Amino acid sequence: MWQFSKTLFWRALALMSLALGLLGIPLPVLPTVPFLLLSAWAAGKGWPAFELWLVQHPKFGPPVRRWREQGAVPRKAKWLASVMMLFSVGLLWLSASPLWLKVAVPLLLLAVACWLWRRPETAG
Repeated sequence: MWQFSKTLFWRALALMSLALGLLGIPLPVLPTVPFLLLSAWAAGKGWPAFELWLVQHPKFGPPVRRWREQGAVPRKAKWLASVMMLFSVGLLWLSASPLWLKVAVPLLLLAVACWLWRRPETAG
């Protein structure tokens, strides 16, 4: 019983992540590739056939393979992520959020941006 529910969990996570990634194609504020990476990772835990399909897909496969082989992120994606994080911080500061949140979130996003810009780059 536990094995079945564990497999079901990984499959559900893979499908939900793929759905969010697909939503990210037309919606500029929702990132596509991180959800594709999560989908491939979850599929690898409980749905090998779906993982293989995703990795070999002509459109979705290349960023997943780049990440798996090199941990690489295209420069365009780095810039887009950085601009979106900066935009998010600006909106946060304009909101009525508590001061501790207005300080903590930018620090966390700065750490993410530093990590992101240290990743290898590929064309694309």
